[in-house]
Amino acid sequence: MSISILAVVLVGYIAVVTYLSYIGYRQTQSADDYMVAGRQMSGWVMALSYAATFISTSAIVGFGGAAGVFGFTLMWLSFCNIILGIFVAFIFLGEPIRRMTNNLGASTLASMLGERFQSKFITWFIGLMIFLLMPAYTGVVLIGGARFVEESLKIDFNLALLILALIIALYVGWGGLKGIMYADAFMCGTMILGMVVLLYKTYAVVGGVTAGHQALTSIANLVPESLAKGGHLGWTAMPKPGSPIWWTVISTIVMGVGIGVLAQPQLILRFLTVPNKRALNRAVLTGGVCIFLFTGTAFMVGPLTNVYFHETLGKISIVVAKGNTDLIIPTFINAVMPPAYIYLFMVTLLSACITTVNGLIHVQSVAFSRDLMATWNVKASPLTLSRIGVALGTIGAVTLAYTLPPSIIARATAFWFGICAAGILPVLIGAIFWKRVTRPAAVWSVALGYGVSIFGFVFLHASEAAPFGICQAIFGRPTLLGYPWTHVDPLFYSIVVSTLALVVITLLTSPLPKEHVERCFRKAGTGADLRTGGQVGA
Repeated sequence: MSISILAVVLVGYIAVVTYLSYIGYRQTQSADDYMVAGRQMSGWVMALSYAATFISTSAIVGFGGAAGVFGFTLMWLSFCNIILGIFVAFIFLGEPIRRMTNNLGASTLASMLGERFQSKFITWFIGLMIFLLMPAYTGVVLIGGARFVEESLKIDFNLALLILALIIALYVGWGGLKGIMYADAFMCGTMILGMVVLLYKTYAVVGGVTAGHQALTSIANLVPESLAKGGHLGWTAMPKPGSPIWWTVISTIVMGVGIGVLAQPQLILRFLTVPNKRALNRAVLTGGVCIFLFTGTAFMVGPLTNVYFHETLGKISIVVAKGNTDLIIPTFINAVMPPAYIYLFMVTLLSACITTVNGLIHVQSVAFSRDLMATWNVKASPLTLSRIGVALGTIGAVTLAYTLPPSIIARATAFWFGICAAGILPVLIGAIFWKRVTRPAAVWSVALGYGVSIFGFVFLHASEAAPFGICQAIFGRPTLLGYPWTHVDPLFYSIVVSTLALVVITLLTSPLPKEHVERCFRKAGTGADLRTGGQVGA
């Protein structure tokens, strides 16, 4: 690669992003501007920002690498992302969430749920979970970006990580959500171009769609013995039903991430930025096309890397990547793309990394300032507290990125998505669709959702329980139960417990005051209370 050309590309790229962030900075005059972009963002900007924040280097590098190991089975996750993450989220959840936050004067998911159920506990507990656990997801997104920079520029991974973190912290702390969303829209465009070129080039190097898929099917005998024993039947076939790999792919990757997307605070926050339902409806097509191009490309390219590496090096992808799935996609891109395309993919992967981490750090900063500090009556400027949250969130993410093990991106992403689904999704759906839900039911649903999920990861799910070592230290064994519980994602049982708690306790306890419930569900244009920072009950 030419350092001079790369320098020009990166300077131009950073100049555009900086200018867009500056526009956001100039338009950020209040805490509402910083947190929810003034609630006047256009639908197409929101859709591009949503898609760019949704699809990160975690999807392209981490899940693309996982697809290189598990095969086209991961295309089911792309299907779930489009149906649940775009269609259901925008059409059925977006408007009720947007309207209720307006009615209650809330600016975060946690504060909306706290106001809805008149519970300070819900606000600060969800805010605390976001602030403490989201850095694990933020860290792996940083790892994905840094791995590509490391492979492309042949620089130290730690240096690449530090540079990315500093750039992201600057943009989030400076421009607020307006600056982030303007920059997201631009970077989403670069990601679309990069992924289209990657998909075309991949099929070109494997001989086309039909020849490439046939070649992939024909090398099923090269599946490593350990994977074959676990139920892997080839890269173009579903794993053996009920096998360890089937449980991993379906329960953790496809369902964990596919369902968990509905409860992602950084994505739900985008619904609060548009002025009306029409803007949400208009965003569906844009968001759906983007998600198909991003996830579909990654999950098609991943398996086909095996064909390319087998034909050129006589090895499958995971062997070429020396056992680290996070290196499969960066290694493939650097192997098949001429230098001119590497520059484009440098920008594409940087965009995927920066857009998602921007959104995550912003949510952590708002959780710190609005959901924790404000709920605990800490007297300080919301913008000052938010920027302190940016610094703390960035430090936490970088620390974890330095310490997390290889092949962690897909696993850590599934962990975060799954734990959000268990702790937030049942109470969120109850909050916006069921007026009868009571405060005790909501509190217990949130607490049990998070609690059972964390218990599962620490004591049952082998991928996390064994590295944590807590179960081993207490009980002298890596997990409390044997197969299949060692491979069933905790989402499967924790969300059931959370939902049952919500329903049963609601039926056994007294409802909230009628006037409060009517205020929560008040339609737009009927004099809804738009105050900010309303107080919640104990």
